[in-house]
Amino acid sequence: MSQIEVEISIGGRTFEVACQRGEEQYLYSAAKMLDTEADVLVSQIGRMPEARMLLMAGLMLADKTAGLEERLREAEDRIGALQTQLTELQNAPAPEPHRIEVPVIPTDVTDALAELAARAEALAETAEEKAAG
Repeated sequence: MSQIEVEISIGGRTFEVACQRGEEQYLYSAAKMLDTEADVLVSQIGRMPEARMLLMAGLMLADKTAGLEERLREAEDRIGALQTQLTELQNAPAPEPHRIEVPVIPTDVTDALAELAARAEALAETAEEKAAG
């Protein structure tokens, strides 16, 4: 690929930079990031020599990048731990079934209740007959 000259602006100053054809957007994007940092410096400190402005803006970007890299490492470590935990859970044997005991009413109690119910029904029938007659 052939190289082309691209004009970028950083901190209110214009620079001509060479790049490969088709990579202009990447260069513009990087220049925009550097320009944003340079604008912060210019607004806080005022006008400064070009080399110092570019150095300070570059250092500010490097600091942000280092912070993002640290956060990325922490996130990757957390993902690794979660993947390990997931694998362990997937490979773990099924838990033992729990035995659940359901109380059973003794037969003599159910028989006694059935007998009481039958007597109550008989008494109710007798009472209805007397009331009707």
